[in-house]
Amino acid sequence: MPLTELNHYFVRSKDLERSRHFYCDILGFEEMARPNFPFPGYWLGVNGKIQVHMGLDGIADSDVFYFGTTSQSARDNSGVVDHIAFLATEPEKFSQRFGKAGLPSRSRYFAQIQLFQIFVTDPDGLTIELNFPDVAVEPTWANVSTNG
Repeated sequence: MPLTELNHYFVRSKDLERSRHFYCDILGFEEMARPNFPFPGYWLGVNGKIQVHMGLDGIADSDVFYFGTTSQSARDNSGVVDHIAFLATEPEKFSQRFGKAGLPSRSRYFAQIQLFQIFVTDPDGLTIELNFPDVAVEPTWANVSTNG
């Protein structure tokens, strides 16, 4: 009975519209159909697969709807999850998009495995890691720390 794939992760958002903007307009997610839950939120995905659920922090009865965090989690940190990683393409376009949006990001390159990474933080403090495999040469446009 093996696991087959990540279905989604849930973000308890302090500002739903700011978070939706980050995930959709900056990262390229699209809004997906969402059941009529008794609290505001979004389901977001890529290529028709739902990957991010988000709900508003501070709702009544949050302990009934949000199982993985406490009411303090969205205020204090991003919970026990350090980061979420996605495979991506076109790293220079992402870097430019982050710069245009005023979002700080960090880059890293692993020559041994030809992997380029960009790290950015979502509006609620969760680090998003974008992995770009098969990058044969360290990008000259990126300010990277080389690890390999």
